[in-house]
This record gives sequence, structure tokens and C-alpha cells, in this order.
Amino acid sequence: MLLKKINSPADIKKFSQKEINALASEIRTVIIDTVGKNGGHLASNLGVVELTIALHRVFNSPDDAIIFDVSHQCYTHKLLTGRYKEFSTLRQHGGLSGFTNTNESVHDFFINGHSSTSISSALGLLTARELSGTGGKVIAVIGDGALTGGMAFEALSHAGQLCKNLIVVLNDNQMSIDHNTGSVSRYLSRLTMSGGYQSVRYRIDRLVGKIPFLGRQLEKVIFRFKRALKGLFLTNNLFVDLGFEYVGPLDGHNEAMLEKVFRHVKNLHRPVVIHAVTKKGKGYSPAENRPELFHGIGPFLTSDGTVEKFDTKSFTEAFSNIICRAGEKNQKLVGITAAMAKGTGLSVFSRQFPDRFFDVGIAEQHAVTFAGGLAAGGLIPVVCIYSTFIQRSIDQLIHDISLQKAHVIFMLDRAGAVPADGVTHQGIFDIALFRPIPDFEIMSPVSEKDLELCFEWACSNGRCVSIRYPKNSCPTELEQFSQPVELGKGIFIPGSEFVIENVSEKELESKKKKVLVICTGGMYPEVQKAVRSVLLDGGYADLYILRFIKPLDEKYFVELAKNYTGFVFVEDGIISGGISEYLNEILLENGLKNTKILAFEEKYFPQGTRTEVLEMAGLSTEHIAKEIKLCLK
Repeated sequence: MLLKKINSPADIKKFSQKEINALASEIRTVIIDTVGKNGGHLASNLGVVELTIALHRVFNSPDDAIIFDVSHQCYTHKLLTGRYKEFSTLRQHGGLSGFTNTNESVHDFFINGHSSTSISSALGLLTARELSGTGGKVIAVIGDGALTGGMAFEALSHAGQLCKNLIVVLNDNQMSIDHNTGSVSRYLSRLTMSGGYQSVRYRIDRLVGKIPFLGRQLEKVIFRFKRALKGLFLTNNLFVDLGFEYVGPLDGHNEAMLEKVFRHVKNLHRPVVIHAVTKKGKGYSPAENRPELFHGIGPFLTSDGTVEKFDTKSFTEAFSNIICRAGEKNQKLVGITAAMAKGTGLSVFSRQFPDRFFDVGIAEQHAVTFAGGLAAGGLIPVVCIYSTFIQRSIDQLIHDISLQKAHVIFMLDRAGAVPADGVTHQGIFDIALFRPIPDFEIMSPVSEKDLELCFEWACSNGRCVSIRYPKNSCPTELEQFSQPVELGKGIFIPGSEFVIENVSEKELESKKKKVLVICTGGMYPEVQKAVRSVLLDGGYADLYILRFIKPLDEKYFVELAKNYTGFVFVEDGIISGGISEYLNEILLENGLKNTKILAFEEKYFPQGTRTEVLEMAGLSTEHIAKEIKLCLK
């Protein structure tokens, strides 16, 4: 097995072309098998195998820095940089990250996970190296989907202005996460499909191949001639206008040709864009046919790509049904996503109401302000973005939504602990970031029915509203989850709701009203199990679920709290600036002590299952039960 022989990129430089082709096939097999078992980003990684091999054959990492945008396509890079033995641990607790990670290897230059950052990072690193006298090339590998993010264009403009010898490899796979939309995608397609240029280019290549004893000088002349020829066919090239040399479009799966181009480009001393056309999911037909499904996927059957189906409904699936039903009733309702239609549950809505669905690309800032404009025009925009990605648009939320008092609903999927994706994707900051924003309401539903009630309320109340929910299954419904929404009030559930056969009602009555557990909706499954555990051990606690994180009916909350002698807060958000910290102060001001806050500490939490992440954060069922028992003493 060739991969077993690779301890660093230097090892593949001496491989023959036949061995390189075999290596590419081997890499695909390993990636498919590993993602099939662990889940991960499959289609994007299968599409860049030859491209990554060529980069490492020509450039000398880590002296030359290769920076992957988002870095969800870095699996081949990991395998070529000595991490084959650990690759089976991909995305597992304590194992390899699904993204580049500076803690893993000197060949990883940044901890990445969000899009459109590679060119800025690469330009900064290159400038620092030049100022410090350090040599080496810097290469940014960016997918065309990431070019829909404005930050990428800001960096391109600055790079052209500085005229640094930055290399940008544009991995053009006609995809971002869902199918690409917008003028940037169409522009790249026009470059890719320029048949006149491609025809002449291939004729020249064939002629050159027949000339014996072709010298390096003639190769350079022909290379420059082809670039000049391209200018005749591809006029008004955006990258050229920004100050870049443009090379392409190239076959991103022709490793030998990519090597040849990279060797020429390596000697250039000005910024250059290399446009490589690749196929997402290359080499695995299920992923080629449905690249959006195999972008980020859980474990699946590798023989045919079958994904295991579960009986339980996720919050994402529940929301998908809810917004479609609401869309039938309300013609003013429009859905917005930032290249995540499937991930946020908007795919069905997009098919059912195509004129009222907008995928803006990987451009969260634009999505938010665009929604503000739609609201000003009398529509009701529903912006569906993961909690981790909404962080990129806080200024727009303040200036273009809250300040305008725009009626926009934000559906924040993946709030709280997020399994497998690690530090860059934990949804733990939104509460602390949103709470200080004036005239901004935050809701935290506990179940599918509660999610529906919260969404209906948000649609009809005419305010800026955020509704957050976890990447988790919806819990079993309780009667209390269906109670009407009252501004600022949560859902009270007596501990007796979870009574167990061997605990009598008489015993429960004697223990009532001692400890109140206050939790956000996403933490209900762990809290409910903790309360059951306490009941079994002879203790008792009631629950108060924060349907509203903001605003709060503080008078109602204090009156409820006066019935208890102990309080445990459980929040799936960062502790600093969180709702638990705020409510705890209110209790203390009213003379109510014996409190404990369980929330995420001020640090970054690595990958793992939901259970493992909560265990690391001290938010597991066992931790919660322990604190309830301590409050009962």
C-alpha cells in the first residue's frame, strides 16, 4: 500500500506517474471507507485528490504554505502529510479533525472551518514572510462557492494592489454546498465553457507533444503564447482586472498537467489565479450523482451510498415541515439560506415555493441585510443559518435589522453542542452575542410542537426574533409543550411529570418545591434524564424551560423562584454574557441563594459526539444530577 510509505509530502516526489495514479485511487478508497464509518465531508474531498497530489509534488510544504479555504477538502492533504495511521480516527473524540488544525501538523497553518478566509490568511502570511525575510511560496486553495463570500473579493482586491507573488488555486466544481447560484457561478462557467480557447489550447498541446527534444525555453515560450491566446478568447477576465495573472481553465483531475502548470507558476513573481475544473464526488458514483447529499454526511453504506434512516425526527426536519405549512397559509413568507438549503431544512420549501426562496451563496452578511430589505418591502423573511455561521453577521443584525425594527425571523440550527465538526462549529456563542442587541427577541423551543408555536408567534408578532434549536432529535411531546406562547414566559414542568413506578406520590409531595432547574430548550433531554435520576435516588426537582431567553418576564420568574431553596441553571451557550448568568444575578438581588450555573466555559470545545461534548463541558446528565443533589442538601 503506497499510503503506508508516506511520512511526509517529500515521499511522493519520487513516485512514478503510474504510482501517482495508483495513489489517487488508493486515497479515494481510504476516504470513502473512513467517511462511511465516521461521517464527514465526502464529495468535496473526492474532488480534489489529484489537485492536492500535484500541489504537494511541486511545492515543498511546510516551507511552502498550502492553505485550504474552509478546509473541509483537506483529507488528501492529511493523508499526504503523515497522518495515514491516525486517519481512521477522523472526526472522532481525540482523533483527527475534519478540518486543518495547527495542533495536528506543521503542514496545517490555520485552524479553519468557515469559508472565504483563505486568500486573506494567505496574503497576510506571505506578507509576514517577506517582511521577516523568510522564503517560500504561499498557496490559497479556494472553492468557487467560497468566492460568493465578499471577504474573498476584498482579499483578491488587496492582493492585486500589493502585487505579492500569491498563488490562488480556484477549485471550480460548480458547487458550494448546495448547487451554486448567482453571477459568480455563471461567470466561472463561462470561463470554463469557452470552447474556442479550449479547442486551440488542446491542438497546441498535441503539436508540442510531437516535437522531439523539446527544450525548457521553448516550453516557456509556448506557455506564454497560450496565456496570450487565452486573452483573445477570455476578454474582461475578472481576475486579470484585479491584477492577477490568470491560468486556466484546467482539468483538475489531470495530475500530470497540473504539475506542469504549477511548476511554471512557481517561478512567477506576481499574483496568479490557477483555475482548475473538478468534479465533486469524483470516483464514487453516489457522490457524483448527489454531491449535495454527500457534502457533509453521517455514516453510510459504502457499497451503494445508502444512508441509515432513523425513526426519530430531528429539529431540522421538524422545521422543514413547519415552514412549508406556514408558507401555504402566508404568501408574504420567504425563505433565505446561505448555501445551506438542505442543511437548514429549506430544500422542500425551495421546491414548493421557488419564487419565495433565496439562496444567496456563502454570504451570511448579505443574507441578513437582504432580509432587512425584504422586510422593508412588506415581506416576512425567514433567515435559516447555523448558529456558528450567524457569528459572521453580527454588525448586520445590529445595524440593518434591530435598528430598523425589521420583522425578520432567524432560525438558528445547530445551536449548542454540535457533534463531529469540532471547535469551529460549536453553536455556543449566539445567546451571548444576541442578548445585548436592543429590540431583539430570542426563543429556545423544547420540542417539535413548541418549535411550531414559537415560529407562528414570531411570524405574527412583528419583531426581530431568533429561534435557536440543536442538532438533535425532537423529544417526546408533553402536554406543557403545547401551551400558548406568552411573551417572556417559559414552560413549567413539575418533577412529578417524570414520576417512576417505585416512587410514590406521597414521597414526591414531601420533597416538592426545593430545587428548580432552569434550562434552555436544547438541554431538555439531559435535564429530564437528570431529574429522573434524582427521583430514583429519593430527591426531587421541578423544571422551568426558558422558551424566551429574551425578553424575560422577570416578575413572574422571581415569584416562581420564591417557592424554592436551590437553583440549577443549565444552558447550552457560553457562560459569559449568557442567560443563566443574568438570571442568577436577579435571584441574588432578591435574596435567593444556593445557585449553580452549568454552561460552556470560556474556551473552545473539540470534536466528539453530542454526549462527549456535553461531558467535556460539564453538562452531561450525570453532572446535572450531581448538582441537583448538592442543592438538595
